[in-house]
Amino acid sequence: MTDPLHTDLLELAREAARRAGELLRDGRPADLAVAATKSSPIDVVTEMDIAAEKLITGLISDRRPDDGFLGEEGASSEGSSGVRWVIDPLDGTVNYLYGLPTWAVSIAAEQDGETVVGVVEIPMRGETHHAVRGGGAWATGAWTGERALTCRPAAPLDQALVSTGFNYVTEVRAHQADVAQRLIPLLRDIRRSGSAAVDLCDVAAGRLDGYYERGLHPWDLAAGDLIAREAGALTGGRPGERPSRDLAIAATPGVFEPLQRLLEDLGAWHD
Repeated sequence: MTDPLHTDLLELAREAARRAGELLRDGRPADLAVAATKSSPIDVVTEMDIAAEKLITGLISDRRPDDGFLGEEGASSEGSSGVRWVIDPLDGTVNYLYGLPTWAVSIAAEQDGETVVGVVEIPMRGETHHAVRGGGAWATGAWTGERALTCRPAAPLDQALVSTGFNYVTEVRAHQADVAQRLIPLLRDIRRSGSAAVDLCDVAAGRLDGYYERGLHPWDLAAGDLIAREAGALTGGRPGERPSRDLAIAATPGVFEPLQRLLEDLGAWHD
């Protein structure tokens, strides 16, 4: 039976994610990617990012003034309720800058340090993915009603479609490219969407067999990790560890362990 508090947190997260998604979608200038100066597009994206985070934190604070926050754009407070919100107001900023549809609003609620609610809003897909700990993962979209999410059946690693991402630090990117080059012949193929939150939801929805990335922050992972786990996927980092900046992995049960071992052997977690 779902905790009534978690139900309330979910509804608040869904409202905040929807409103932030609408702000970002409807407020994006049509000519953003071809603005006249190099600084102008980045400045606009930063302004939109900050505005979305302020919308989210403002809405939540009005309803739950004692909660804490951890946000990509600087929101940081401890709170006194035992609940902390972990927020990425715009995951996939480069996609957003270029007008690509793969970007998302990610909101998670932690209770006493454990993620209990996750919502990922993907406005350009018209999809909302959400989960409550112990209650499964669900999505709304172009289909009718809510759909239960279930990760794909187990596949051999050499038939797995796996997504990844790349850091913006040159040396780290070079190492990640080397790992990916050695990994590709051992998989069905690799994808790169540009949004960790979307990739995690795609694992949950059965659109990917796995996902891995190095260098993620808590706000990149919190909501999507819960959604993937509630859909039956396994998540973790290096063997025996939780997802972290060193390495984050989400995959179907049949793909997770061999992918994790392979990434460990390839040194995916360090330069």
